[in-house]
Amino acid sequence: MGKKHMIIPVFIPHKGCPFDCIYCNQKIISGQTEEMTVEKMRETIEAHLSTAGEDSYIEIGFYGGSFTGIDTQRQIQFLEAADMYFNLGKIKGIRLSTRPDYIDPEIVGRLKKYNVNTIELGVQSLDEEVLRISGRGHSADDVYKAVRLIRESGIELGIQTMIGLPGSNTKKDIDTAKKVVDLKPSIVRIYPTLVVKNTYLEKMFKDGKYIPLDVEEAVGLCAKLLDIYNKNDIKVIRIGLQPTDNINSDFDVVAGPFHPSFRQLVESRLWLCRIENYLKEYSLFHERDIIIYTGKKYICEIIGQRRGNIEYLKNKYGFKSILVKCIEDVNTEFFIRGS
Repeated sequence: MGKKHMIIPVFIPHKGCPFDCIYCNQKIISGQTEEMTVEKMRETIEAHLSTAGEDSYIEIGFYGGSFTGIDTQRQIQFLEAADMYFNLGKIKGIRLSTRPDYIDPEIVGRLKKYNVNTIELGVQSLDEEVLRISGRGHSADDVYKAVRLIRESGIELGIQTMIGLPGSNTKKDIDTAKKVVDLKPSIVRIYPTLVVKNTYLEKMFKDGKYIPLDVEEAVGLCAKLLDIYNKNDIKVIRIGLQPTDNINSDFDVVAGPFHPSFRQLVESRLWLCRIENYLKEYSLFHERDIIIYTGKKYICEIIGQRRGNIEYLKNKYGFKSILVKCIEDVNTEFFIRGS
């Protein structure tokens, strides 16, 4: 079993970003409303370190805004504080998220100096019209320039994208994913667009100018994107916003495809598509009963949340019974036999 990976999150809400993307309310999204200081940052780090196992792989992550856009001296203060823990051997790396247009040779050099090992770019889309309508304030060309600088520096590249933005559609979101593959990031995050309180997108929604994806649409599209990234050996480290006290369907999310187990739904949908393709390839639709054999770690995704995949297959293809059986070779994904 590998080491437990812990990222200590340091939220700097909406600092360094003069843009108001129409979907963004960082104080709500991050759950962080107080000003971050170096002192509070150290308190956060120490609290997390006290709970970490001795063999944990620990990183500090700066999130919640465009880190490289804040005042340079404040950047250095935060980076120096984080770098101290790196030099003491208490953490293994530092990561941050920022905008593509807040990356230049000087910035990248500074981040290298303080042992930043991962930069996640908030790309959201690589379609010019979607970027414009969403009020991103940068172009796709800015993304390509930033990616080149990061890759040349040797810092690990991460890409964050969104689906269902105004002006987008399934084809544009899939095209963005294919372009992201060409950028060769190590990691990707996929976020369905949510309508959050006190954003311009909320006004658009209430005025009937924006229709968000529903959960079913978002799950289906994210499953296609996950398949693209999986086939290109790009690790998808998050799908959907993490639930917080604010980010849930009862408080600050006005509309959109929020679900507390969104990633599980997406992964189950991808397995369902693969099972359907298998049934078609081996002409098993005529069987009355089928048995799906799989390794233990895949059982939950194959069955689906609340047995959703099993019930779907029964209803669509008329199977009387579908059994899912665990096999000894835990790495075998699945195979199907008629019973």
